[in-house]
Amino acid sequence: MRLQGKVALITGGARGLGQAMAELFANEGCKVIAADMGDLSYTHENVEGVQLNVTDVEGCKSVYDYVVNKYGKIDILVNNAGITRDAMTRKMTDDMWDLVVDVNLKGVFNLTRHVGPHMQANGGGSIINISSIVGVYGNIGQANYAATKAGVIGLSKTWAKEFAMKGGNVRVNAIAPGYVMTDILKTVPQELLDKFASWTMLGRLGQPEEIAKAALFLASDDASYVTGHVLEVNGGMRL
Repeated sequence: MRLQGKVALITGGARGLGQAMAELFANEGCKVIAADMGDLSYTHENVEGVQLNVTDVEGCKSVYDYVVNKYGKIDILVNNAGITRDAMTRKMTDDMWDLVVDVNLKGVFNLTRHVGPHMQANGGGSIINISSIVGVYGNIGQANYAATKAGVIGLSKTWAKEFAMKGGNVRVNAIAPGYVMTDILKTVPQELLDKFASWTMLGRLGQPEEIAKAALFLASDDASYVTGHVLEVNGGMRL
């Protein structure tokens, strides 16, 4: 029960990586608020679903206020919500660029601008931003996605400094997953999945639970001296 008595807010918490993290955190004694545009695809006695579009500035403030008013605090924030709109740069439209930036980058800022100072005032907390291997190494056809996920790393390192000021003791880290078998990858042809797997040193793709376990480590006191770090969980993949 490594998160006993903690309160966590996880965006993109309805399915995929968000679901895996929410359920694991909840099993470890945490009260989880899973924020998403859609309904939860699962039930757990310690997980409460709330509606949120992270691009909605006022909506983010409202969810923050709701959680703090109901539970008194936020100990853990996981900025997981994200989308892709892939295209080669010469074919990428303004809408494709703007939407990915609004969700993947500004959406992270919209919540953390409230939660970070709250944790700092309370004397501690853990913020985990979900980046990507693409944010570390880049990828053809994903200029918008790569830019946002690299930006998330920059935000993480900056916030690790800002929210630790004046004894804040807020830890901020990023996780950069490789290819993980979420619903998105389940639509990819098997030959491509095999190719992705061959790029890893471990010869396989990741599972959502493996990313969730990395997040659990960063959220817990086991990582009490880890901040400003980018944890690559990719099976040794290099794009």
